[in-house]
Amino acid sequence: MKKKSFLRFIQNYKIKIVNHRLLIGLLVSCMVLLGGCDNFVEVDLPSSQLTANAVFQDRATANAAIVSIYTKMRDDGILSGSVAGISNQMGNYADELVYYGDISGTTRNFYNNTLLASNSEVFNWWSSSYNQIYAANAIIEGVNASTALNTVDKSQLTGEALFVRSLLHFYLVNLYGDVPYIISTDYQLNKVAHRMPSAELYSHIISDLELAVSLLPEDYISSDRVRPNKSVAMALLARVYLYKGMWAEAANAASYTLNNTGVYAWETNLDAIFLKESTTTIWQFMPKTSGQNTQEGETFIFTAPPPSLVALSTGLMSEFETGDERKNHWTHAITNGTDTWYHANKYKQKSNTPSSLEYSIVFRLAEQYLIRSEARAQQGDLIGAKEDLDKIRNTAGLAPTTAVSQQDILSAILHERRVEFFTELGHRFFDLKRTNHLDAILSPVKVGWNTTDRLLPLPESELSLNPNLNPQNPGY
Repeated sequence: MKKKSFLRFIQNYKIKIVNHRLLIGLLVSCMVLLGGCDNFVEVDLPSSQLTANAVFQDRATANAAIVSIYTKMRDDGILSGSVAGISNQMGNYADELVYYGDISGTTRNFYNNTLLASNSEVFNWWSSSYNQIYAANAIIEGVNASTALNTVDKSQLTGEALFVRSLLHFYLVNLYGDVPYIISTDYQLNKVAHRMPSAELYSHIISDLELAVSLLPEDYISSDRVRPNKSVAMALLARVYLYKGMWAEAANAASYTLNNTGVYAWETNLDAIFLKESTTTIWQFMPKTSGQNTQEGETFIFTAPPPSLVALSTGLMSEFETGDERKNHWTHAITNGTDTWYHANKYKQKSNTPSSLEYSIVFRLAEQYLIRSEARAQQGDLIGAKEDLDKIRNTAGLAPTTAVSQQDILSAILHERRVEFFTELGHRFFDLKRTNHLDAILSPVKVGWNTTDRLLPLPESELSLNPNLNPQNPGY
């Protein structure tokens, strides 16, 4: 949609902007549609509408702007819990899910390892991520230029936007490899951006997160943990350090959140962990309306055989040890009397309820325990590593690990991550990739699997628009 046609749409349908939240929804939508708020504000606005600069002269509209980004992240792109999101697609790309859906669906390309650079989801993840990054950059610049916002609000909004920018770049680099790191709203610069080496990307991600940590408050500014605080940024920083092999830093960052007992408390009831009020949730997405639950529930739950979309793989189901209560509480069997299929049952609501019971969780305490366990093991602290690992195992009804050597403990942690984080935001694929197990695990189960399949192809349309993104990733 072009900028003038967007305004014509507003004027033709006589949309009168009197509500700040509606304005921001339109404004951020325009950023996504146009690829730039700077283009939008070049056109004169009716007197009933606020300019982009005015957005950051008011606390309510500035807060609505950052909330609009979370709405986009929840509904569209990598972190969406829908069929198109990473939990489903990368679960199929790895060994968590079996695909039963439409032969023409994009998920089949992930499941069959037949991805092409023209795949619509490959493009959508790239495009939506950079549009959301652009919106975060617009907030950073707008807040910095504001003369009305107080220091506390400026720190909160800037910290959140930096967190968003680093989070999305983190997923982009792990999916596509070397990608641009975009830090401005200058369209002329962004449209010719070069790919940055992954090591340099990680440096930028860490710098953004460290600054976010310094700006964000200890406490949540909302009771439902949908706005990031300092612990949310630290949780992502712990994961980034882990992926980089910075073991001491990873352990310390994870400890920050785990030691924040005034905010977080361990939950031993497996059926309570994915409820919206769970004390182990670090950050989550609120549903669109009251009464809605999660897109993950809609995606993974099926009530009659055979599965209409996906089911948990037999390989995953066989990984649950005897007595592992996660199999009983987090998976559910559906049978036709002859065959049995299992679906993920972490989120238990497939449809609306009188009030929302479940939000989509992005970060939770269990990951921080397993990050610290792995980081401790890598540093030779095997007792500490086993303590953290057994925290997860005991909650699942299992005895302490029998692993003794460093390598056995690391293998046990990888196993534990598989049965703890299945169908959660691509953890399985990324764990296999970062530990160099992808080829050994996926070659036997994926026809035509090659080492180059550790990266997705760059969208062919983006390569055409910006030659600086070349060359294409190997194998495509």
